[in-house]
Order: sequence, then C-alpha cells, then structure tokens
Amino acid sequence: MTIGISTYLIYLALSIALTVWVARTLHKNGRVFLVDVFHGNEALADSVNHLLVVGFYLINFGYVSLALKLGYAVDTAEQSIEALSVKIGMVLLVLGGMHFFNLFVFSRMRRRSTQHNHPPVSPDTFTATAVQQEA
Repeated sequence: MTIGISTYLIYLALSIALTVWVARTLHKNGRVFLVDVFHGNEALADSVNHLLVVGFYLINFGYVSLALKLGYAVDTAEQSIEALSVKIGMVLLVLGGMHFFNLFVFSRMRRRSTQHNHPPVSPDTFTATAVQQEA
C-alpha cells in the first residue's frame, strides 16, 4: 500500500469518525432543546431531531467525499501528515460551521415558539368597548 492510499484511508476514517461523533452529540443534546421548542411534544421533537441528523450526515459526508482528492502526489510521510492536517482541518471547520448553523436554527425556533405564547407587552389597563358602555 502506498503512502498516498494510506493518506486517503486515514483521512476517510478520521473524517467519518469525527462526523459521527459530532452528529451523535448534536442528536443527544439537541433532543432536550427541541422538546422545549415543541412544548413537550416528544414525538415531533424526535422526528425533527432525526431529520436534522440525516441532513447533517448528508452535507458532511458529501463534503468529505468532494474533498477527498488531494490534487498532488504524496511521496513521504511528512507530506502525508501535512495533507492530512489540511484535510482534517477543513472537515473540522465544516463540522464547526454546521454546529453553529444548527445552534442558530434551534435558537430561532425557540425564539419563535416563545414569542407566540405571550403578548409582546402585558396589558396594564382596560379599555371599555362601545357595547360595554351602553349596558
């Protein structure tokens, strides 16, 4: 097995492991948040959580696949480590970006769900209507 093939295999193994770890972490910890957003509807929260994880996998595995090609020959162990560093660094940046995107979406969902339950300003007086004044 050449150093180039070893580099590809290590890249794939690390990228897949990191993606699965982040997805499981998001799935586990995101559930509690989604149950709150959906006002205790656990079935809906679990469904949305699962769909978000599937989308997360599709985007990240798609990126890992597209970024597989190095574009240059790797002849030494030093070049292999440098190539892996760049490739894994890019995967980590994409995973981090996806994580913050998920947090942004979750926070928007939560903000909307809490705004619809309460009036923007609590009433402090009562205004009589024309029907109430006639009686």
